[in-house]
Amino acid sequence: MKLAIVTAYPPSKVTLTEYGYHLVKHFRLQEEVSEIVLLTDHTEAPKDLSFEEEGCPITVKECWNFNDLKNMYRVAKAIRKEKPDAVLFNLQFLKFGDKKVPAALGLLLPFVCKMMRIPTISLLHNILEQVDLENAGITQNGFLQKIYNFIGTTLTRFVLASDVLAVTISKYKTILENKYKVNNVALVPHGAFETPPAPDYDLPKGPMQVMAFGKFGTYKKVEPMIEAVELLRTKSDLDIEIVIAGTDSPNTPGYLENVQQTYSHVKNLRFTGYVAEEDVPHIFGDSAVVVFPYTSTTGSSGVLHQAGSYGKAVVLPDLGDLGILVREEGYRGEFFEPENVESLSKALESILTNETYRTHLGKANYKAACSLPMSKITEMYLDHFKVIQAKKGLLPTPAQELQEINETSIA
Repeated sequence: MKLAIVTAYPPSKVTLTEYGYHLVKHFRLQEEVSEIVLLTDHTEAPKDLSFEEEGCPITVKECWNFNDLKNMYRVAKAIRKEKPDAVLFNLQFLKFGDKKVPAALGLLLPFVCKMMRIPTISLLHNILEQVDLENAGITQNGFLQKIYNFIGTTLTRFVLASDVLAVTISKYKTILENKYKVNNVALVPHGAFETPPAPDYDLPKGPMQVMAFGKFGTYKKVEPMIEAVELLRTKSDLDIEIVIAGTDSPNTPGYLENVQQTYSHVKNLRFTGYVAEEDVPHIFGDSAVVVFPYTSTTGSSGVLHQAGSYGKAVVLPDLGDLGILVREEGYRGEFFEPENVESLSKALESILTNETYRTHLGKANYKAACSLPMSKITEMYLDHFKVIQAKKGLLPTPAQELQEINETSIA
């Protein structure tokens, strides 16, 4: 199978970049995949293809840019030129831009692939029906929210033109099937990026690191986390370092710089900036606890799966999608009330003052992550592609397979 994957890819700063990296990393190891065509956004630095394991060749086609009105045309042109056997889209609603028109045009691509009769799966990480438009930084205007919901419903129908629309949370599957009366929605779990050997649950010497990871400023607000640690410091003699690992959300440029200025008086507060892929194990490995300072959720959490793969305890708000994900996939954590500094401080205290409990949570999360590695997730996608190809009559018949084997033997 020659598989095209449409995704942002490191060193891109566009959303879902890291997930795209791990999709490519694991698809290239699957026997059924003979070549990957990476249809990705333009970056000044070269794409990160420094994989250790041998796998299929990867052809990189930089054919789109964030907020470019021509993305749909350019990606479709690249697909026509490369002639892949199948296409996988790694999507969310602001994948191709945070401006309305380019964001919408990019989401028409699954429908375009349908017109081209190419087997297509779209992985949709969030659905508009479950997005808080205000907290996600899209709009606070009630009238505009109604307009965006209408546009989102229309765009969802175009994404549903895919042969299979994959979602990572069972609730999303139910909502889409009931609302749109479709039967091509599949539940494919998010998966854990890495499943390293069983981690050492002992912490490095020095202050205990309380870490948040991701893109901040919309529904990920670090102020309550900083203030919760400050409150905890007044009640205990715990040696704590606050680590903010990541960058601004594209919707909120300058957010972290403002936070850094506002809390410049707070000791042991570190902002790492962009975290390169090779530095991720170090950032997670040194952490005592990973905090999810979310005010709302927009889908499954890659950070939760990363924390699990490194055997970390987590502190998280009991919000709809995140709470469902934790319970469905077997993760464990200490919950707090969203945006409640005192509640978050108590949750941190319960973990940081109890090493046995912290280790217990870490081991439970590592076990959950190991049960759904990305290798298994990519196999699930390939199984869906085989079903699609069979329905379309694109799989070789037994006679054709035998002829191909004979020709290979003669050669």
